Amino acid sequence: MKILKLCIGITTVLSASYMMHAHAHHAFSAEFDANQHVELKGVVTKLELTNPHSWLYIDVKNADGSVTNWGFEFGAPFSLKEKGINKTVLKPGVEVAIKGYRSKNEKEYGYAVTTTLGDGRSFKTGGAQDAPATP
Repeated sequence: MKILKLCIGITTVLSASYMMHAHAHHAFSAEFDANQHVELKGVVTKLELTNPHSWLYIDVKNADGSVTNWGFEFGAPFSLKEKGINKTVLKPGVEVAIKGYRSKNEKEYGYAVTTTLGDGRSFKTGGAQDAPATP
């Protein structure tokens, strides 16, 4: 009987922690603006393959010659891997073009819908279910 109560207790705790994690996950519309399309070209500085969202950082050259580092939210690492994206494909120094949406606070980050490499390969990199399909 003690083992049964212990198993029920552990199951309850694990279920509650999973539900709290799922509740904390944000929707596209919580951070990004579907009316603010962004198309940028830049050079990869870092790829973070983390759950629930991966991030790609690129240096974008501004009209005045200065450089701004932008961050773009991608989908989960497993979905990116299925599409052929890894740290070898998007390594520092690789040139990319990003189409997506800007953050609501208009800082230098956004949501990437598609990422295109210099060799022409293009990937759907977003992962939010409520995100617009194309900018």
